[in-house]
Amino acid sequence: MQASANGSPTAQIGVTGLAVMGRNLARNFARHGFTVALHNRTAARTRALVEEFGDEGSFVPTETAEEFVAALERPRRLMIMVKAGAATDAVIDEFAPLLEPGDMIIDGGNAHFLDTRRREAALRERGIHFVGSGVSGGEEGALHGPSIMPGGSAESYAVLGPMFEAISAQVEGEPCCTHIGTDGAGHFVKMVHNGIEYADMQLIAEAYDLLRHVAGYTPPQIAEVFREWNKGRLDSYLIEITAEILAHTDEKTGKPFVDIVRDAAEQKGTGRWTVQTALDLGSPTTAIAQATFARVASSRTALREAYRRLSGGTDHPLRPHEAERYVATVEHALYASKVIAYDQGWTMIRDAAEEYGWTIDLADVAAIWRGGCIIRAAFLDRIRAAYSADPHLPSLLAEPEFADEITRAQVPWREVIAAANRRGIPVPAFSSALAYYDTLRAGRLPAALIQGQRDFFGAHTYHRTDREGVFHTLWAETGRPEVEA
Repeated sequence: MQASANGSPTAQIGVTGLAVMGRNLARNFARHGFTVALHNRTAARTRALVEEFGDEGSFVPTETAEEFVAALERPRRLMIMVKAGAATDAVIDEFAPLLEPGDMIIDGGNAHFLDTRRREAALRERGIHFVGSGVSGGEEGALHGPSIMPGGSAESYAVLGPMFEAISAQVEGEPCCTHIGTDGAGHFVKMVHNGIEYADMQLIAEAYDLLRHVAGYTPPQIAEVFREWNKGRLDSYLIEITAEILAHTDEKTGKPFVDIVRDAAEQKGTGRWTVQTALDLGSPTTAIAQATFARVASSRTALREAYRRLSGGTDHPLRPHEAERYVATVEHALYASKVIAYDQGWTMIRDAAEEYGWTIDLADVAAIWRGGCIIRAAFLDRIRAAYSADPHLPSLLAEPEFADEITRAQVPWREVIAAANRRGIPVPAFSSALAYYDTLRAGRLPAALIQGQRDFFGAHTYHRTDREGVFHTLWAETGRPEVEA
């Protein structure tokens, strides 16, 4: 049904920017009984949506910014679905002068959270609520139920939240949407989601590489392995689609699909943002960083060509019974590494909450990632339970069940990485996850030597283990006396 743009306002929400994500979100709102005002810079896209999907619900097509705003009920809810950056600022500048205090602008794109903080502060001065909202699930999720991570004020969520909860994915009757926190908290959590996604995908890819080049399995055989894994503790959307991809055969060549795709992974920037922000926060997201660098390295054609002919590791194919056992060891290594990557993500969220004054419920983050989003996985229920039981849990590995699983994974985890190293197979995410684990569990680290080096060349001082205070050694003087700084 198509509603009229003339007369009194009729739309509960408006969507501007009707590319795939915006179009599907608008359809999702309409399917749930909301009247949706439509706007796009190119009016033909608006007309095409109504012509093709007008029977899905009530739409109000508009052509101008003034018509669009006039179609919205107060308080107006205007959702922006355009490219992050300058395009988002341009749309805000176009619509903000037409709005009134109490109205809200919702940015559903992948904006940088610092941009969201800036925009929220500027619009708050004008009495307009700005909601930076992460939306995960891709085009299918946008239509059938995404995971939604809105930030902004509590007042804006009281008005907008019920609509978002209605269109979000539902798991056991619960919506995959919650108010994350003020200003940029929503977009920050979405950024970390994407960073974890990078790590998860790289870990799965490394597991595939090991099963193929150490165990000697074919892609269809590895697909069956992943299908089996998806029945257990690794049950997740990414494991599920990996099995489908590996089982797919290219029609033109008859080869496994994975063999006809260029091995150069692309990215849209959210992984890079996660790593850059982690450095600013001093949050050690090493698995996410290595996954991001692995994508970058895969695309460096000239560098790869220069290294290609250099010597590598040994190649000793496994016997069938050895390969079967190896599959189980890779499962342990993959699971343990995934736990580390997710733990790093939650640690980063906590670090940011402290830095920016956000109140973020870590259990709620796990709850809304159980459905709709790309990293949805069965073990998110356990992460939710862990943080529900102890909101101040310093790490997932402080929870007994996770700690026990990591303990049982020790030997196979290390065996898998050692075997990869002997054969010259790169496993940067597996290796960084284990190194992170070993770093934090170590009783004493070589950082003490680094502090000595810093004090020697830069007089940067150090702390002692046996008494309080800050000290500096006079390295250039005879006897090298120590002074209290």
